[in-house]
Amino acid sequence: MFEKEYDLIVVGAGHAGSEAAAAAANMGAKTLLVTMNLQNIAQMSCNPAMGGIAKGQIVREIDAMGGYSGIVTDRTAIQFKMLNKSKGPAMWSPRAQSDRMRFAEEWRLMLERTPNLDFYQEMVSGLLIEGDEVKGVTTSLGIPIRSKTVVLTNGTFLNGLIHIGEKQFGGGRAGERAATGITEQLIDLGFTAGRMKTGTPPRVDGRSLDYSKMTEQPGDEQPEKFSFSDATKPLAHQRSCHMTYTSPQVHELLKEGFDRSPMFNGRIQSIGPRYCPSIEDKINRFADKDRHQLFVEPEGWDTVEVYVNGFSTSLPEDVQFKALRSVAGFENVKFFRPGYAIEYDYFPPTQLNHTLETKLVKGLYFAGQINGTTGYEEAASQGLMAGINAALQVQEKDAFILKRNEAYIGVLIDDLITKGTEEPYRMFTSRAEYRTLLRQDNADLRLTPKAYEIGLASETRLRRMEEKQQAAHSFVSFFKNTSVEPEIINPILDEIHSSPMSQKDKMFKIFARPKMTMPLMRQIPEVEKYIQKNNLDQEVLDQTEIQVKYAGYIEKEKNNADKLNRLEEISIPKNFNYDKLKSLSFEAKEKLKDIQPATLSQASRISGVSPSDISVMLVYMGR
Repeated sequence: MFEKEYDLIVVGAGHAGSEAAAAAANMGAKTLLVTMNLQNIAQMSCNPAMGGIAKGQIVREIDAMGGYSGIVTDRTAIQFKMLNKSKGPAMWSPRAQSDRMRFAEEWRLMLERTPNLDFYQEMVSGLLIEGDEVKGVTTSLGIPIRSKTVVLTNGTFLNGLIHIGEKQFGGGRAGERAATGITEQLIDLGFTAGRMKTGTPPRVDGRSLDYSKMTEQPGDEQPEKFSFSDATKPLAHQRSCHMTYTSPQVHELLKEGFDRSPMFNGRIQSIGPRYCPSIEDKINRFADKDRHQLFVEPEGWDTVEVYVNGFSTSLPEDVQFKALRSVAGFENVKFFRPGYAIEYDYFPPTQLNHTLETKLVKGLYFAGQINGTTGYEEAASQGLMAGINAALQVQEKDAFILKRNEAYIGVLIDDLITKGTEEPYRMFTSRAEYRTLLRQDNADLRLTPKAYEIGLASETRLRRMEEKQQAAHSFVSFFKNTSVEPEIINPILDEIHSSPMSQKDKMFKIFARPKMTMPLMRQIPEVEKYIQKNNLDQEVLDQTEIQVKYAGYIEKEKNNADKLNRLEEISIPKNFNYDKLKSLSFEAKEKLKDIQPATLSQASRISGVSPSDISVMLVYMGR
């Protein structure tokens, strides 16, 4: 039934597995993707969206290297937003609302069009191990399939257990069975395993909602897109989301079910995602708040199914229903399905190398939630890197590792490998000490040449990136070398209440002023003439503006990186009172008080203590 021996077998076809299979196959490795249900390839198990704070940067990095997530998202998006536009460009994060059904369909079609990639539907129940090397997998039907490398991307399926109130049943996702056998074998091989939890909210019938009682949340007026390639275009039309709130009455109704909640009665022992808590966890932890936001998100262009973002819960279904009917706009709500929590096995990622290959078994790679992460984007990026490194190992080439100053993906993997994680790991901009360098707009400049060298990014992508880089560089040089007369620029400066010029000066200096933007600079005839003559697109204009206005910040960040390397010298007094540092995050205080690190360097390696927290401590201790 199968090839004599594959180069690579990918187990699981979620976001991590799909990117791993695509990357390896596109690099020339003969690849087999094995999953329990081929109808659910790249299924959006939770919210129907890609990107968000720091996650959007990851999707753009995946795209810059030749992964598929950005293209699939663009082709199936129903709304696009660039988050944090009011802040500096290091914080800008793209996010797209997707059509759930079309997203999975597009992923499958793209994978089917990928050469060197085979598919098989069945549960993988074990690994073929010879000595300390993996040699393939065995299926639940007892079929051995041999390969040189294996990538495990099991998501929430390893011994998955679903909770709804006091009811619990095995499953990796609603309506799908759990995967068994792999955890037990890995433990026998010497691996350490743990349990984590995640959850999802009810899905409801949009026809039963009263949107007039909610606040409309439209997409951007001029939407952008994720992919740097020409394979996609920005949305011409968009669907709106809506926002409403819980209330004290809703909270009281939810509390009535707390005695039957697996969160509070001990049935769920594992730790859930800190930054995506269940609604019962929110009203318990934040008892002082009398309301919480709910985002009402359509599941696609044509379906009436709606995702209630912010109402993740494992409470009994009758409690969910009664409480949700007390939310403004939900008075007549009809359920498609209740929310639930799911517990699953994971393997602490300190058992991996930076390639995502396990330390115990050669040729075996882990990617996604098996490593303790949460989120489609984090999973997809790990899958991409595991697929790349498995293919390179087969080809007997050097490993491909991204550093912390090269990509958010590098930060993610380094955090997992060096710090581990005891709760589902989510990426934030604050986790990256080089975030001014790691912007969403320059992911192609940072990563496409590297991906081209290993045979993943195409030459077309490389040429497009080089053209963008050259165009931006030339435009920056134009501003540095061209002067402007006071009578031309002063009316523009007056618009933004900036000091007038008394003599002509270089445009670069004017452009670097606060509040001065590219649209204002385009009012200078010479600038507009240059743009039209060279046919510059918005991407080049944005890149030029950032390079002009933030050159100083980028230089400062490089200096800060040098400072962080000297933290080993700075000791922290015993029993230091972290509560007096008001600017420390709540999570950092918790972790620091618990671990009591001896030096700032040790503190900086603790999961949950961000570079900005270390900066606060540096300031307090007078460096």
